[in-house]
Amino acid sequence: MAHLFNRNVVLGVSGGIAAYKSAELVRQLKERGADVRVVMTRGAQEFITPLTLQALSGHPVHTELLDTEAELGMGHIELARWADLLIIAPATADLIARLASGRADDLLTTVALATAAPKLVAPAMNQQMWRDPATSANIDTLQDRGMSLVGPASGEQACGDVGPGRMEQPVNIALAAAGLFANGALAGRRVVITAGPTREALDPVRYLSNHSSGKMGYALAAAAVDAGAQVTLISGPVQLATPEHAERVDVVSAAQMLDACLERVKECDLFIACAAVADYRPATVAAGKIKKDAEHLTLELERTTDILATVSGHAQAPFTVGFAAETHDLEQYARGKLERKKLDMIVANDVSDTAIGFNSDQNAVTVFWQQGSCALAQASKSTIARELIALIAQRMEAPDG
Repeated sequence: MAHLFNRNVVLGVSGGIAAYKSAELVRQLKERGADVRVVMTRGAQEFITPLTLQALSGHPVHTELLDTEAELGMGHIELARWADLLIIAPATADLIARLASGRADDLLTTVALATAAPKLVAPAMNQQMWRDPATSANIDTLQDRGMSLVGPASGEQACGDVGPGRMEQPVNIALAAAGLFANGALAGRRVVITAGPTREALDPVRYLSNHSSGKMGYALAAAAVDAGAQVTLISGPVQLATPEHAERVDVVSAAQMLDACLERVKECDLFIACAAVADYRPATVAAGKIKKDAEHLTLELERTTDILATVSGHAQAPFTVGFAAETHDLEQYARGKLERKKLDMIVANDVSDTAIGFNSDQNAVTVFWQQGSCALAQASKSTIARELIALIAQRMEAPDG
């Protein structure tokens, strides 16, 4: 589907006459829902001003490798981790050569090396430069490394030549970018995902809860939609927009979330329990506000029903994936939960690490199943979500489940 909702796109602009088209490309990307940040080479700034792209993107334009305004002064790493996609348009013959040789001598090439996000290159150069064997070899190298190519188009060029080498039209670049996320790995599958915290009432004004932001669950819902699934997102109280094309069911307590899950378990093919569900709730809920009379207050708590174990133990259980948020002994606790709750897969992350814990936009996880495991390096939660969905889809098709 041709959208970029909830995608973080870094647009790299290099120094060619086609740089003027980058302004329209920013607009096309934002129209499709992307959040766009622009990186410009020194050459690009000779053709179009950073102020123009700043006004269109809504963010300051990045031009220097060492950014004194960035956290720790390492703007290239922050951009690399933030990106869900790196687009380079226009990509000149010189920039393509530097990418092919693995250079990191300016901000754009450094971000290209440092990011785990997919890369889309839109070449723009004179027709003879495009036809030169050196350029052809460099393009082959980039594609062999997994970079995608859009264009170039043919036609009259600024130098007066006619032939291939014109940068592809911005609308076609934006469509190609959106197409990178529509992989169809879950085409036709019905997916239920839980996200966010639950709240367990103490009295009419107070509750017990946790720090879950819901960001990972919502990123998974967006990734599952992009993979072609019919997605139902069962969400605790969060301040997040519903992913496009996903059905959202709002709940508050663990009991409400359990009921919503059981209503849908018979009809889903994949259940992903990403929510941080309360393990305990008050045994009794006060009818009125608890007054601050005594120096000490004792609360009696009772266990909530384990949603994940209930779903995995259902007679018509779907492929079931759990999450384990741990602070130590990650693999030991994750594999124990995998066995105890009879899960197909479990995703473990270290919430004691503030860089990837609750409320962070970053994550790093290790996925376990009966016969193996897979570590996903730190990246944006959108990137991690896409990698997880691809891995889950692969495991669903495996002979041993």
